[in-house]
Amino acid sequence: MAQLSDDCFAFGGKLMTAAEALDLLAQRITTVADPETVPLRAGLGRILARNVIAARAVPPHDNSAVDGYAVAFGDLTPGGESRLKVVGRIAAGQMPRREAQPGEAVRIFTGAPMPKRADTVLMQEDCRVDGDIVVIPPGIKRGSNRRNTGEDIAAGAMILRAGVRLRPQDIGLAASVGCTELSVYRKLTVALFSTGDELRDAGDELPPGCVYDANRHVLASLLASLPCEVRDLGILGDNYETVHDALDRAAQSSDLIVTSGGVSTGEEDHVRAAVEALGKMHFWRLAIRPGRPIALGQIGRVPFVGLPGNPVAMMVTFMRIARPAILKLAGCADASPLVFRVRANFDYKKKQNRREWLRVRVHPDADGVLRAEKFPRDGAGILSSMVEADGLVELPEELTQLAPGTMVDFLPFSGMT
Repeated sequence: MAQLSDDCFAFGGKLMTAAEALDLLAQRITTVADPETVPLRAGLGRILARNVIAARAVPPHDNSAVDGYAVAFGDLTPGGESRLKVVGRIAAGQMPRREAQPGEAVRIFTGAPMPKRADTVLMQEDCRVDGDIVVIPPGIKRGSNRRNTGEDIAAGAMILRAGVRLRPQDIGLAASVGCTELSVYRKLTVALFSTGDELRDAGDELPPGCVYDANRHVLASLLASLPCEVRDLGILGDNYETVHDALDRAAQSSDLIVTSGGVSTGEEDHVRAAVEALGKMHFWRLAIRPGRPIALGQIGRVPFVGLPGNPVAMMVTFMRIARPAILKLAGCADASPLVFRVRANFDYKKKQNRREWLRVRVHPDADGVLRAEKFPRDGAGILSSMVEADGLVELPEELTQLAPGTMVDFLPFSGMT
């Protein structure tokens, strides 16, 4: 099992901006997953470990883009109708039996190889047939409706770069050059648990003062949307020895450990002390809202991510801090989320030197520009707000006053899972 070098998270300092944290993550985290070879379709959602080079051109031959008639442009009458004899028929998957001679046309169908000497295709809708003669109107350009060899992909071209997370279109592109398997990074094995005496699993009895654990299920789903195999270790009570032993065991067989809760500075927050005893804790108090604190560290040489216990803070810090780190560990070259510019339809005041994320819904206004409507409640424990929102508006550190109509950055939830 590949592991991190020591001090991969040791960035120093007690407080930093979100931008500084993300920059340091990008610079210092390296891939811990090893490559493996998988069948083509099994590559979906995985991270490519080796460049894909096209062994052949696509298309492999000149072919017709439409159903119609293949002709040599030089045989057409300039400025007037042309009458050519139809001497053959070529369907997709067939090879031409002979080249078209001067004054001849060949009936051709979409995808069929072009006959030698023919360089232009007339759409059948534009032509008129008179017996074995096709009547062609003027105005066609040389080379129209012809797809050239290698028009999509040239032989020897790099079509997929290592580090990309494979989408359906990437799988299709690899198939188009004949690939049957891909070299991808192995999925990360992630140990996951929640902490807190107050937590119970859904379906269990709920004593007074307790709540059902939602965070672990959210995190398991978020991790499963990434190239991760999740090992759910359940709920750990607020007991130092229990937390210490669970972390120690998890580090023996995991690429990454992720927890929810227990990383603050309270007397019952034992995760930090356990991590420090087993390895190193690089405890970030980031200038962000929601989400302070978030903890990054190492247990031995296995990376550790400790997320806040409040569900909204947990989700936001996962999406904006932990997710890029996890993708980088898994081999991804670019873990940046999708960002769109939208128009704020609300006013808002915030502290300077702090980055904030607001839950919003978006809808187009009269001129088609997306407007963001802020969710009315800001609490870090209101999980229903994440269900009702479409994504997050990200407000930079220097902003202190947001006026309606201001263009802001919008991060859709669909781009962070």
